[in-house]
Amino acid sequence: MPDKAFLVLEDGTVYEGEPFGAPVPSHGEVVFSTAMTGYQEALTDPSFAGQILVLTYPMAGNYGINQFDVESRRIQVRGMVVREHCEMPSHWQNEMTLHEYLASNGIPGLSGVDTRALTRRLRISGVMMGVMTSDESPEKALRRLRKLPNYGDIDFVPEISTNAQYEWKNGEKSHQHHIVLLDLGVKFNIMRLLSRRDCRVTVVPCQTTAEDILSLKPDGVVMSPGPGDPAHLGYVARATKGLLGKTPILGICLGHQVLGTVFGAQTFKLKFGHRGANHPVRDLATGRAYITAQNHGYAVDPDTLGSGAEVSHVNLNDGTVEGLRHRELPVLSIQYHSEASPGPLDNVYFFDRFVEMVAEHKGR
Repeated sequence: MPDKAFLVLEDGTVYEGEPFGAPVPSHGEVVFSTAMTGYQEALTDPSFAGQILVLTYPMAGNYGINQFDVESRRIQVRGMVVREHCEMPSHWQNEMTLHEYLASNGIPGLSGVDTRALTRRLRISGVMMGVMTSDESPEKALRRLRKLPNYGDIDFVPEISTNAQYEWKNGEKSHQHHIVLLDLGVKFNIMRLLSRRDCRVTVVPCQTTAEDILSLKPDGVVMSPGPGDPAHLGYVARATKGLLGKTPILGICLGHQVLGTVFGAQTFKLKFGHRGANHPVRDLATGRAYITAQNHGYAVDPDTLGSGAEVSHVNLNDGTVEGLRHRELPVLSIQYHSEASPGPLDNVYFFDRFVEMVAEHKGR
């Protein structure tokens, strides 16, 4: 393992630290998360595809890694930056250290970084591309970075979506509802929570057409979270238009943004995004505030929404759209992660609301 490594941002700022994980170069959009725990769930969250994750909490790895707290088939981030990583974790479920986990997946880590200063720079200047390197000078890394594609120019969804249709297995023999889940970067906990609500879940690839989805005779469709700019997902929007009015739909995070575009809205990139487990959201119907888990860098512009759709939830920090509903069709969407993992479980109720909508639609 090299003695030192660097994170080089596109504006030329350099952060030196100690490498851990895999001693390999990496690049991606550098973003920060304010969650205090849940680093394993964050590492395996497909919404972080193409990004280097900075944790604002000063220590990571103190309770190790286990086989239960995974949210996808592999680590999805391109790199991890922390103030300190723990080499002697303590937890009864621990199976390996954070260093061993990253190394076994070929992902670099960087510790000993002033993550407060790094986070302040990203908040002031906005998220930006960066390079992690241990085998070249910062100047050479910066020149290489400026030749690489920007995060916003890439459609990451086909890279992390399932290649083939499959059913989520939860051991139950009978189910009341059949839900088709369009995989734009789904987290496992969405399937777990739907299964616990007596739903059989069929997961389909991101490029599945409306006709193929409807041929599965779903009682409802869930459009999952995922990474990147929704402007690249015209193929998902076309499929979604073919589903409107034919089956209940729930859109989560990226799925919510795609539904917004289907309703005529434009989307825009946030300066530094919402990532963490402590974002306050207000339900406009009840006035109640919820603490939510979030992981997104784009938002729906409410002023461009077409007729029929309306804003149902707003972010209490910056007023951005956190949910939509249709006045006539059985369609709901939320920008935040109701499945948590990591984060508070305050919003799991939204799956109950969706299943109730499915049952009501079936009753008609």
